[in-house]
Amino acid sequence: MEPEAPFRGQVFTVTAITLAVKQMMNGVFRDVFVEGEVSNLRESANGHLYFDLKDREAILSAVMFKWDARKYSLELQDGVQVRVWGSLDVYAKSGKYQIVVKTVEALSKGNLYLEFERLKKKLEAEGLFAPEHKKEIPAYPQRIGIVTSPTGAAVRDILSVLKRRNPHLEVFIMPVLVQGDEAAPQIAKAIENLNNFSPALDVLLVGRGGGSIEDLWAFNEEVVARAIFASKIPVISCVGHEVDFTIADFVADLRAPTPSAAAELVVQNSQNTAEHISGLQKRMLQAVSLFYERFKNRLELAQSSPVFKFPETLTQEKEQTLDDLALRLENAWADKLTNFAHRFEVARQKLSALGPQAVLKRGYSITRKADGTVVSHVRQTAPGEIIYVQVQDGMIHTEVK
Repeated sequence: MEPEAPFRGQVFTVTAITLAVKQMMNGVFRDVFVEGEVSNLRESANGHLYFDLKDREAILSAVMFKWDARKYSLELQDGVQVRVWGSLDVYAKSGKYQIVVKTVEALSKGNLYLEFERLKKKLEAEGLFAPEHKKEIPAYPQRIGIVTSPTGAAVRDILSVLKRRNPHLEVFIMPVLVQGDEAAPQIAKAIENLNNFSPALDVLLVGRGGGSIEDLWAFNEEVVARAIFASKIPVISCVGHEVDFTIADFVADLRAPTPSAAAELVVQNSQNTAEHISGLQKRMLQAVSLFYERFKNRLELAQSSPVFKFPETLTQEKEQTLDDLALRLENAWADKLTNFAHRFEVARQKLSALGPQAVLKRGYSITRKADGTVVSHVRQTAPGEIIYVQVQDGMIHTEVK
């Protein structure tokens, strides 16, 4: 015979039933030890730690307030197997039961964490993480492929950033599951399919929003890692939040801390170039404006000057100077010509006095042989030879005796 329920038929408010459960848990499950694997660890702005304890069948929410967390040097992380001591309680505002942890000690690392480390070491030994295999992300991509859930926050964040910073990009979304047993094969196949696009894509963004280690596990699968490594197109991984790391992050050509950060990395060069061009344009306009103002001032100054109003004054003084120089040159040449004429006459008179005609007028003569040779010695002639004697007024033919 079943025991009679003490509150059968009684009506409770939500607050009353919640407080009743809270009191029951506090009375029954006070100062208990619970073992499980840490999952979905997060720290609030106030320093309190929130996480889940899980085993194969169930999950228990846990909170460790900062004044208790400070007492322990153990650094909690997802995948660590722990034993905690505390009391079960109900958080009334959400109606969620949880264990308020007072102490914690590590037992061993969880299965997922061990699998993560095993695959990481294996792929690293094969060279899948090596820097020399990393492809350079193009500075100005035009065609971008995205591998993620079509309904998650990640795709909305990515598209929002791309549209805001470079609305002219071509974006191709390959929808996939990002959680569950079918997620990893779909992600790997999507990467392969995007590599076969024609014309080729410039870069791929592969990722999803945040979550627990279980939620992100598809990006720790070997099939995804090898698909990223085999991609001919550069891959940017963008899985979870900034503190989350997956195998995909190590294999990818570039890791972004969040999906929206990945979108910003893709278009940052384009944005910087646009800003640089805009800056140059402003500087150019400022320079032109400054040049215009200076030229305008100079023009106004020139227009107001007497020279601009009476341009002939620019040449009047020069023309008068030119006349003075011409007169001085003319006078100088006249003096020189008079001097040259006098000197020429003196030279002519000297030359005339020394010339043959002047000598002949004084009674001298010139004797030549028939061939024109001047006779200056007697021995140059022979008896009977005809010679020619030139005097002032003519030529005398004579025979040598």
